[in-house]
Amino acid sequence: MEGLYEEAGAYWPLLINVLQALVFLIVGWVVASAASGLVRRRVERSPRIDDTIGGFFASMVKWLILAVVLIAVLQLFGFQATSLVAVLGAATLAIGLALQGTLSDLAAGVMLMAFRPYRIGQYVDIDGTAGTVKDFNLFMTELVTPDNVQIIMPNGKAWGAVITNFSAHATRRLDLTFNIDYDDDADKAMKMITDLAGKDERVHDDPAPWVRLVNLGESSVDLGVRLWCSAADYWDLKFDMTKRVKEAFDKGGVTIPYPHSVEIQKKAS
Repeated sequence: MEGLYEEAGAYWPLLINVLQALVFLIVGWVVASAASGLVRRRVERSPRIDDTIGGFFASMVKWLILAVVLIAVLQLFGFQATSLVAVLGAATLAIGLALQGTLSDLAAGVMLMAFRPYRIGQYVDIDGTAGTVKDFNLFMTELVTPDNVQIIMPNGKAWGAVITNFSAHATRRLDLTFNIDYDDDADKAMKMITDLAGKDERVHDDPAPWVRLVNLGESSVDLGVRLWCSAADYWDLKFDMTKRVKEAFDKGGVTIPYPHSVEIQKKAS
């Protein structure tokens, strides 16, 4: 019995270290999450700091605290700081080979943060995937589509793709095309469109609205329209102008044609 007690007693220090390690890990995770959330909230409250930077630094704070906790846990089991450096060096090489994609995403995240081709809240198209940037951290970019679908994109893919940012500038140019019949008065139709654009407060005066006859199609005369507006008004202005021009054409007797064929009969001589 005494031998059993002595053998069980020999495991007590190891058991205590394991329990301490678990406590360290749990407390470290809670502290890291709390610190990350605190950084994010502080950034969101400050009008001088971009929300994108907040998400990036919040992610960095979390992983740095977890790294410190992991080193402290290893020291509980007898690993010295100098030994940890050697172990971490070898582990870094092994992890780097095993997680090339993840490290690539990390490096891409740093580059995206440095050059900032997009920010949180902006509407972007990344390699054919469009949505509003909801979150951005060390490893991924989260987009939300207009129909509220979540898209998680690795930063490595985002950095290596063509990025179209629709919200980068305060103003945008709205291009519209309206078709009228060959028998209609093109000048009259263009004046109707110009008048409608001038009455809409969302249309900017500089550059001035541009309305021109741009093409003679197979079934219609094509009128091109270019209007400058605030980026936030782009879609509403597009839909409203399309509806108002249609109503004005109907009221003013301007015909919007549809594709058709004309049969020509020739009599034999």
